[in-house]
Order: sequence, then structure tokens, then C-alpha cells
Amino acid sequence: MKQKNFSIEFFPPKTPEGEEKLRATRAKLAELNPKYFSVTFGAGGSTQKGTLETVLDIKREGHEAAPHLSCVGGTRESIRAILQEYKSNGIRRVVALRGDLPSGYGAAGEFRYANELVEFIRAETGDWFHIEVAAYPEMHPQAKSPQDDLQNFVRKVKAGANAAITQYFYNADAYFRFADEVRKAGVDVPIVAGIMPITNYSQLMRFSEMCGAEIPRWIRLKLASFGDDTESIKAFGLDVVTGLCERLLAGGVPGMHFYSLNQAAATTALWKRLNLSA
Repeated sequence: MKQKNFSIEFFPPKTPEGEEKLRATRAKLAELNPKYFSVTFGAGGSTQKGTLETVLDIKREGHEAAPHLSCVGGTRESIRAILQEYKSNGIRRVVALRGDLPSGYGAAGEFRYANELVEFIRAETGDWFHIEVAAYPEMHPQAKSPQDDLQNFVRKVKAGANAAITQYFYNADAYFRFADEVRKAGVDVPIVAGIMPITNYSQLMRFSEMCGAEIPRWIRLKLASFGDDTESIKAFGLDVVTGLCERLLAGGVPGMHFYSLNQAAATTALWKRLNLSA
């Protein structure tokens, strides 16, 4: 049986205090022995320097690191420079995304879609990088239709992506249906499930509003009923997400990517409940 890959995502801290806190978080999560840690990239590359510094920190600590790389607002020259920087530091994995323009930002840059970025990375660096792309089991919020979204995904894989990480979701059927449709479209790459622990109701609602992830009504109502009872929200969230992960694992998911939000507790609790090993 093929080994499953379990990985964890961070965002680059913006303050020295945030850096210290992330180091402590990382030390705790490293004990889980994930396959790699990924580091996000702000809208229009606004955290580019922070992403690079965090990735190099992770590598110095002896772990595999995967920077996110978004192309909106970027030029061939700027992306080429970033790729060379990562390559010269021995980074072998990237997460290639279209990304979002920061508000008030004008031009979209030389790349419009993630498949163009994937193509460019392959043309510039050959097989040096293992390229992950994004997948949306419940449809990208800006896609015209589910069929259109599926074709976008197929284009990214055909451009040279090795694997995909999904947006988070709480409906396992959405994941399995998407994976089936991808196979029927003639694409066969591992589609790793993105997992968002539930620890804060208002934060989850805000994130889901932005990215188009659906929170099933029964989960939403239950979370709302707890009010400010943080412990109940966390306990219920742990049960719900554990159940989701168990169903995904039983259905043959090739791996899971945990959105840690730079916190250790929720991801650690899930990992231990599920008895995962990378």
C-alpha cells in the first residue's frame, strides 16, 4: 500500500514575537513527524520575504519546507528570481497558486492563471520542484461553474503539477465526488485533503465566507449554540473533524494537509486521535 503523506501549513509571522511563537509551535508540531511544512504567500506576494525567511528557518531546523508561490501581480523576472532563490537553498517542493491581488492593487501581472505559473516553473527548472496545486471540491468561489472549475484543475495538472491540496471542507462526499470526476477527466495525481481544525466559530465563519467553503447547517447551528463557551466549541470541533478525517482515510485519501493557523494544539489533538504517522 502506498504511504500516505501528512503535512502542516503555517503563515509567515509579521512581528519578532510572532516569529518566536511560530518557532515554539513548529517545535511541538515537528514531534508529529509531518512529511513537510508549507508556508503561505500573501496577496500579490505581500509576504514574499517572510515566506522565504520562514522556509529557510524550517530547512535549517532539518525539516522539509514547501513555500507557496502565487503569480498574480508577479512578472516572469520576479518569479524567476524567487525560484532561483529557493533552488539555490535546496528547496525541492513548491505550492503553485494563482493567488489574490491585494486590495487597491492595479495590474494582474504577466500570469493570469495557476496553470501558466506551473508551466513556467517547469520550463525554468525542469523536474527540480515537486509542484502542488490547489483543488476545490466545492468549487472555486470565482469559477463560472463546477465543470469550468474542473477544467481549470485539469489544465494545472497537465501543465506539470505532481499533486494537489484541496481547500478545506466538512463534507467528505464533496471530496470523493471531486476525486472521481478528476479521474474521469483523465487526470491521476494524488489529491491531498486540506483539513481545517475547528476552534473558533466566528473565525471559521469569516474564513469560509471568503473562500467559499461550506459549513453544513448542523455544524453551524451547533457551534452557534455554544456562544462564548470556547471549550465546548473546541471539543465539538475535534469530534467533527476527527470523524471527517476517519471517513477520508477509510475512503483512501492519499494524505491530509492541516491548516494550523500557527497554533499547535488543535492539529496535535487531531493527529493523535487519528494515530497518524507520515
